[in-house]
Amino acid sequence: MDVSPGTFIVIEGTDGSGKGTQFELLKTRLEAEGYAVAAFDFPQYTAPSSFFVRQYLNGEYGTVDEVGPYTASLFYALDRYATAPRIRQALAQGKVVISNRFTGSSMGHQGTKFANPEERRGYFIWLDNLEFEMLCIPRPTMSFVLRVPAEISQSLVDQKGERTYTDKKRDIHEADLTHLQRAVGVFDDLTQLFPKDFQRIDCVRDGQLMPIEVVQDLIWQKVRPLLPEPPRTPLSLPTTEASTPATDTQAASI
Repeated sequence: MDVSPGTFIVIEGTDGSGKGTQFELLKTRLEAEGYAVAAFDFPQYTAPSSFFVRQYLNGEYGTVDEVGPYTASLFYALDRYATAPRIRQALAQGKVVISNRFTGSSMGHQGTKFANPEERRGYFIWLDNLEFEMLCIPRPTMSFVLRVPAEISQSLVDQKGERTYTDKKRDIHEADLTHLQRAVGVFDDLTQLFPKDFQRIDCVRDGQLMPIEVVQDLIWQKVRPLLPEPPRTPLSLPTTEASTPATDTQAASI
């Protein structure tokens, strides 16, 4: 059981849902509130531990459906395993750890490969056991799932800049609209099945994507109760009062 003094928050959601933007805004807000923050971004595309992830997303092992969910999940799990010591250290130091994607991303994307809901839920339990029990990767305090319809999120993907892991405009997940639609449904399933681990945040209202600042406020409302009180600065007297000693007459009247 994880008894670390720190808090571990994850931003999840389908591709193009605004995770990266909200992750950076949350980091800035936490630091402004006085929290020591350790930030992580998965997959770690520039690290050796993500080699198989990069190959997979580039289609080197086949299409999304040709690579089984258990196989693909191992690629991502080992990338997270490589960073687990740094996450544990930050939590032990009482920091607020935030991550752009984590185990929930594997569940959301690889879970689309199961037609049978019961088999999918068995996969969720398998992956949870693999990462948090067998590999002893730290378990997040809470994962917040940004919900954006697939058609909107795919159009937002096309607005992204260049990525380090592929020379294509879209990776094999982003290019497959059917996959993205299924992923939205699987993430919905996660938030319903495991509400103590995954909470949904709707980012669209009346068919329109809500402003970035509004979504950030929705996230903050859910994050704030999970945080410890921020460190307080020591008491100090104003310079003018501290530098002027009281006279005997003034002291007598106090």
